Amino acid sequence: MIERRILPVARKSLRGFPIVALTGPRQSGKTTLARFLADDRGYASLEDPDTREFATTDPRGFLAQFPDGAVLDEVQRCPALFSYLQGVVDADRRMGRFILTGSQQFGLVEAITQSLAGRVAMLQLLPFSLPELQAVKKAPPTVDALLQRGLFPPVHDRPVEAAAWLRSYVATYLERDVRQSLQVQDLAAFQRFLQLCAGRIGQLVNISSLAADAGISRPTADAWLSVLQASFLVFFVRPHFANVSKRLIKSPKLYFCDPGLAAWLLGIREPGQVAGHPLRGGLFENWVVTELIKEQAARGEEPRVYFWRDKEGHEVDAVVESGVALHAIEIKSGQTIGSDFFDHLDFWQAQLKGRRIRPWLVYGGDAAQRRERGTVVPWAGIGVLMDAI
Repeated sequence: MIERRILPVARKSLRGFPIVALTGPRQSGKTTLARFLADDRGYASLEDPDTREFATTDPRGFLAQFPDGAVLDEVQRCPALFSYLQGVVDADRRMGRFILTGSQQFGLVEAITQSLAGRVAMLQLLPFSLPELQAVKKAPPTVDALLQRGLFPPVHDRPVEAAAWLRSYVATYLERDVRQSLQVQDLAAFQRFLQLCAGRIGQLVNISSLAADAGISRPTADAWLSVLQASFLVFFVRPHFANVSKRLIKSPKLYFCDPGLAAWLLGIREPGQVAGHPLRGGLFENWVVTELIKEQAARGEEPRVYFWRDKEGHEVDAVVESGVALHAIEIKSGQTIGSDFFDHLDFWQAQLKGRRIRPWLVYGGDAAQRRERGTVVPWAGIGVLMDAI
């Protein structure tokens, strides 16, 4: 198993809670990590119809199979279990007995809130980070290869072409699981909607425009986006309100959980197609933002990634709160640093006098630099930024 940065936090959680829940998109490595943490505990997948039928019709009998605890995979598929789990862990106060995994927030979070509050440590596991792959010398050799392949574990720990695996992922999980959750009848409309979402990565969300382009109603677009968010496949980054002006943009920006997934939906099938693609910058920004979120999730923290933008277009792509400091991060996919790359960082530092702001530039080149206007981080050196936030 490629060691995950969340591992120390997960082990600490097992010492302090009777139940640990790992959430995240399908195929992000939750089952692998859970079984690694579980040692010799039992295992049951609620995806299996026979197992799910047993757990649903006889939850006491099902849990009695695991006196020392177990990994319960995709546990949101059997909501009846949660109230019985409460009784089991209250009767036996040993820590770390059960590890739950789930790839659908709606049922899982609601059930935990109602039945298992105070008994569960909630952790989020996303696809590999670049530092995790670099630690085992499996990182993509170029930034374009990184953006095309993405960072889902099977792409990097199996002998499979990224495009082939992503095609299967889209067909299996997006077009089957998510579409069934939404009870979508028109597959073509849903596919078009997904592609349009990918075409808007890193952009302000305009749901009315998205719905019109997809040929669906606004309520339908809202519902589809909500389920994609609940499945950890897309997420919104909210603006950071710094109380400097009423001219701040209030709309969130849209990103995918993995740049390779977005690239596949955009029709990119090999690294050579990335360089000239008009959304290369958006894919690069998507990757950097997900790296920031992965790092915070690996520490067991709620993501605190935002952006600044006013109505005149002065924008900083990512803002991360770290104690009293604000890390302001400009993201550029180009390999050459332009002096204007720092202009928006300078603007916002002038607007926010009195705040402790640390400016950064993450770019697609190779040289690390410490400049007066900010710290320059090459794409392959993003671990330096992760260690600082």
